[in-house]
Amino acid sequence: MTVDLASIEKFLCDLATEKVGPIIKSKSGTQQDYDLKTGSRRVDIVTAIDKQVEKLIWESIRAQYPTFKFIGEESYVEGESKITDDPTFIIDPIDGTTNFVHDFPFSCTSLGLTINKEPVVGVIYNPHIDLLISASKGNGIRVNGKGFDHQAKLESMGSLVLNKSVVALQPGSAREGKNFKTKMATYEKLLSCDYGFVHGFRNLGSSAMTMAYIAMGYLDSYWDGGCYSWDVCAGWCILKEAGGRVVGANPDEWNIEVDNRTYLAVRGTINNDVDEQKKYIKDFWACVDGQLKYD
Repeated sequence: MTVDLASIEKFLCDLATEKVGPIIKSKSGTQQDYDLKTGSRRVDIVTAIDKQVEKLIWESIRAQYPTFKFIGEESYVEGESKITDDPTFIIDPIDGTTNFVHDFPFSCTSLGLTINKEPVVGVIYNPHIDLLISASKGNGIRVNGKGFDHQAKLESMGSLVLNKSVVALQPGSAREGKNFKTKMATYEKLLSCDYGFVHGFRNLGSSAMTMAYIAMGYLDSYWDGGCYSWDVCAGWCILKEAGGRVVGANPDEWNIEVDNRTYLAVRGTINNDVDEQKKYIKDFWACVDGQLKYD
């Protein structure tokens, strides 16, 4: 089956900007009645708008691509929703729900497509700042519909070196147990002058926006665990088209699938210097204190 990835990218861009974005922007900060996604000791939340937006996205996609499969954050069923080789839309209706609830203008919609389990289309739209980032495999990336020269941006950033980088880190919603301790210990090593000594870290509160910002050259990397495929699918495609790479959060996880649950996303390098990128990844992994493991 031949799939026109560019036309799917355009369709998702229109869906994000014309239908989804206006809802997110108008409802931001209005949802004080929400549910915890899993348990009372987690802070991951879901609102009625998350569910409403996902329904809108699914109905729009199904009308246009009725044979494609669909996995959405709010309709996901543990143990039943599986990513196969078939064309599959993987959607986060509102990424950065905590930002959304608190009216912090950094929530977005994240719309991705996988074929053979590979992210091949990615669209991320933050309506608060009217920022649309999109890509499809082999077609480069676009920012607000215009081609983005990622190599020129990378040249202005210089070499990719751990102790000169700004790293995105997010504690996540589960704040207990071994994974939480591993995150905190790793953060300390990354910041410490005796180990990574990175310039600093940022928490954008949205995995999708974080990966988009890496692709645009505003951040150098992002390390996290506990995410799901819908958190990273669209951003993965966009980042890869900008010369970036996604590996596992744990050392030596060079080849992972989109539903790996742990991720290290790294920006591209000047002239696609693969060795420089690999060294950065290894130096980063040397700061990982413990192992992130999710069921």
